[in-house]
Amino acid sequence: MRRRDFMKVIGSAAAGWPITAWAQPRERMRRIGFLWSLLSADESQTLSGVFAQGLQELGWSIGRNLSVDHRWGLGDPDRLRRLAEELVALAPDALFAAGSSAATVLQRATRTLPIVFANVPDPVGAGFVESLRRPGGNMTGFMNMEYGQSTKWLELLTQIAPQVKRVAILRTVVGVAGPAQFAAAQTAAPLFGVEVVPIIVRGLAEIERAVAEFANVPNRGLIIPSGVVAAQPIIALAARHRLPAVYSSRNFVIGGGLISYGADATDLYRRSASYVDRILKGEKPADLPVQAPTKYEIVLNMKTAKALGLQVPDVVRLRGDEVIK
Repeated sequence: MRRRDFMKVIGSAAAGWPITAWAQPRERMRRIGFLWSLLSADESQTLSGVFAQGLQELGWSIGRNLSVDHRWGLGDPDRLRRLAEELVALAPDALFAAGSSAATVLQRATRTLPIVFANVPDPVGAGFVESLRRPGGNMTGFMNMEYGQSTKWLELLTQIAPQVKRVAILRTVVGVAGPAQFAAAQTAAPLFGVEVVPIIVRGLAEIERAVAEFANVPNRGLIIPSGVVAAQPIIALAARHRLPAVYSSRNFVIGGGLISYGADATDLYRRSASYVDRILKGEKPADLPVQAPTKYEIVLNMKTAKALGLQVPDVVRLRGDEVIK
């Protein structure tokens, strides 16, 4: 067959081939806006990594069919508000709020774009959702506490520092979970032979004054619940006044605090990926119930215990998921 006739045959056959035989269609690129309340890029690396891994296991690959825009508020309310508006202006397919402050500003910035949150203590009290089972709006996600944690905080504090008889629970006026957390601790206090009192503060200066006044009498202890974020100043105050303190987050203990009991943050972020996946595939936040933590961790700092002159009992030490020596 001459070359000219051969090319005609090939051309005729090719005309009947489906277009996919020539080129596979490109996958649609989806976009997520990710807003961090407090952590910096370095501090959020682990959590963003497990979130990305969770999405990858569900078929999403950054750069192939997914792009993620990260913004870090760094604890600055004005900056956080500005970044929320910036992310909304990008019109992503979904938004992710890391923490209550990020969820608050994203909710104010949009009532239509879907928002998944993590590390939020009380989404109903904050007004993010109508109820845990039926969120009802454009937000849903994963809580970082349940009120039974208050009992566990008291248990750990009295085990590691049995001399404690009066416990202050630090609360901020903007922490919507504060009253409920305190009420749960107050109910459990008689079981451990202690009295609990609230310390309600508006800022760092008030924290310093209140803690110094509270520490004037011996046999005192502190509980730092979810929603209190001034980590390093509080750790320094507890050390200065030799107050044993239980925290709700491992970040406090990594920074020098005594002991923490709280939700495993990496598990929350890994699970959050499943909700983002479901939303990208067409489900609505209003139909996805808010999830409570399923994994908790105890983190203990033996250096701090030694500095406070505490003998950590085996029942506490052996239960530690992470022990800093």
